Amino acid sequence: MRRALGGVETMLKKVRSLGLACLCIPLISTAAMAAKTLVYCSEASPDGFDAARNFSGPTFDASAWNISDKLVNVDIGTTNTIPGLATGWDISKDGKEYTFHLRRGVKFHTTAYFKPSRDFNADDVLFTFERQSNKDHPLYGDGMWPQYSAYGFDKLLQRLEKLDDYTVRFVLSEPNAVFIPSLSLTFTAIQSKEYADQLAAQNNPDGLMQKPIGTGAFQFVGYQRDMAIRYRANPDYWGGKQKIDNLVFSITPDPSVRYQKLLRGECDVIAYPNPADVERMRSNPSVTLLQKDSLNIAYAAYNTTRPPFDDPRVRHAINMAINKRAIIDAVFLGAAIPARSAMPPSVPGYRTDLAYDDYNPEKAKKLLAEAGVTNLAMKIWAMPVSRPYMPNARRTAELMQADLAAIGVHAEIISYEWGTYVQRSLEKDRDGFVLLGWTPSIADPDSYLGTLLGCDAVGAANHAHWCDSAFDQLITQARPSQNPEARKALYNKAQEIFTREAPWLPISHQIIDQPVRKRVKNYRIDPFGSHSFLDVDVED
Repeated sequence: MRRALGGVETMLKKVRSLGLACLCIPLISTAAMAAKTLVYCSEASPDGFDAARNFSGPTFDASAWNISDKLVNVDIGTTNTIPGLATGWDISKDGKEYTFHLRRGVKFHTTAYFKPSRDFNADDVLFTFERQSNKDHPLYGDGMWPQYSAYGFDKLLQRLEKLDDYTVRFVLSEPNAVFIPSLSLTFTAIQSKEYADQLAAQNNPDGLMQKPIGTGAFQFVGYQRDMAIRYRANPDYWGGKQKIDNLVFSITPDPSVRYQKLLRGECDVIAYPNPADVERMRSNPSVTLLQKDSLNIAYAAYNTTRPPFDDPRVRHAINMAINKRAIIDAVFLGAAIPARSAMPPSVPGYRTDLAYDDYNPEKAKKLLAEAGVTNLAMKIWAMPVSRPYMPNARRTAELMQADLAAIGVHAEIISYEWGTYVQRSLEKDRDGFVLLGWTPSIADPDSYLGTLLGCDAVGAANHAHWCDSAFDQLITQARPSQNPEARKALYNKAQEIFTREAPWLPISHQIIDQPVRKRVKNYRIDPFGSHSFLDVDVED
């Protein structure tokens, strides 16, 4: 997993230099205006169009959620999984073998840069996973497959077998309670082996990042960096052609600007509104404000390998110095609840009986003194974009800065462009703590405790660089268990260690407010935080 760090940096630099297939395209062409067009004002540019390459929400929205399908899909608006490119599956008695029956007649996108000669089949499933697992695979590249490792597939998936063109078998090293929902995650989005072979023949191994191909409801048309992404409805989609003909992502980092564009009719759906605008949206007759509880968490990750944050007493002291309720009132305008653990209360196994770090500046001072820390200076990393879990990281950092000054800690706020921010936040010598968050695609404790805090996730999603052997042993034991009570007991103990060691400052769980124009029909909020436009319609 640690090798992924350099791969992230190399890949992001390469993608930026290539311009991500930057096409000089108008936001909405005259022809597009004559058809049904939906414009989504997104919060940031994608880091590419191959979701398996990163952990970026804007990338997931721009690729896996709208262009691609997985073997198992998510029923949008719920936490339920449904058949996708697999119509069904059989599980062996020992829980180690899963045999999938593939959907027939599914076509990959036909575009100017790729014309498939065959339908989706087992070869595409094998390619999708083998490129991430087999170091000898021609498209394995630099080994930067952060999700594959963070979700434990590098150890779980023993082998993948093609039984015939429409039957594949996954053989696992051990039973896994969340294997089926794991196949709905973005890194499992099925890729075309035929297209990959074409790219290899053209000596273009980064083509999947620049010009994606999938089997999903929408297909890629073009991308103008930091401005717009265009898609059109896939005429051959196995689930039926979509009601909207054209989908446009208008990249708009400022949430206030997104709202103004919504009011002017330039956007139909906007990402992550500014909480200060929500009440006005609620009373605006041209806007429908949808709302849903979420599965997200905002947190600040220490670099637990770097003094003085390698001392849990210092981490607890900083946690106790931060007034989370004040942050929720000022930044979220009350539309969030304080986070006390590494996962939200709605996730099975959440502990309510642990001694969490409540706001206590005086105790914070005593802990710093006990640790022998004086004149502490640190950095607070504030993300440059609004996210589903954090509407305004800069304002949050400013409130934290003031709280820390009250206990004698000098904090400097720093930020970078979003892609650079994510990349540099993984650096082993990073100072201070970094504001981050997470909305998983599986409502399971392992999606938080394992994915974000496991030893295998260091260098990928574990930004705290925290590897606790006792904690890791517990989540490793819980992962294969088919007994819900046994899993719960193990995760309960893991939460005790998390609370004692405090590798994070858990901040909040935000309620999702989703504004759409009145003309938008059947848009469903995803509790996992994605933006999918499957089966959405607009009225003229």
